[in-house]
Amino acid sequence: MDVILLERVAKLGQMGETVKVKNGFARNFLLPKGKALRATKENSAKFEGMKTQLEAQNLQLKSEAEKVAAKLDGHNIIVLRQAAETGALFGSVSARDVAVLLGEAGFTVNRSQIALNAPVKTVGRHVLPLTLHPEVEVKVNLNVARNADEAERLKRGEDITVSRDKTEADEALAAAQTMFDKREDADEAVGADGEAEAATEK
Repeated sequence: MDVILLERVAKLGQMGETVKVKNGFARNFLLPKGKALRATKENSAKFEGMKTQLEAQNLQLKSEAEKVAAKLDGHNIIVLRQAAETGALFGSVSARDVAVLLGEAGFTVNRSQIALNAPVKTVGRHVLPLTLHPEVEVKVNLNVARNADEAERLKRGEDITVSRDKTEADEALAAAQTMFDKREDADEAVGADGEAEAATEK
């Protein structure tokens, strides 16, 4: 289906362009959301009459989005969730959860503006793109941790998964070193006993 775009749509085109899209995409998304009109002679004339108003409206919305973007870009969202030792969450963090948390922080963001293709299922730092306007995109940091201490470490930029694995590796290395040292001590003790026995026989 050919449609006339009433606003910029990512990967499709700019306002006023006539583009060919799949029928389902047009019927289920572009047309009901008011992002496009069917490309007919009547709608082309209608668009020309609306063009000035649409451009003014777009500029206003873009300006408002840019103000929000200045405050929101790089914002840290902290989520505390229960997780296994491997870092896998018992549950997940969805776009709806992120929208609610941003709302609590004073930002009005729809979940459809959050580019989260699949729910987050692991602890750690996740960078999420947000489309505040077709021409304004920002990124926020989603810090998923098991407790406040891990959340603070994530905020400082530490990788808690690596830290935990490193700690476990260090502990294993220390245990192996202790076992090796004990074996050396035992070997030395046996050697000393042997020397003592030899001296006695002489």
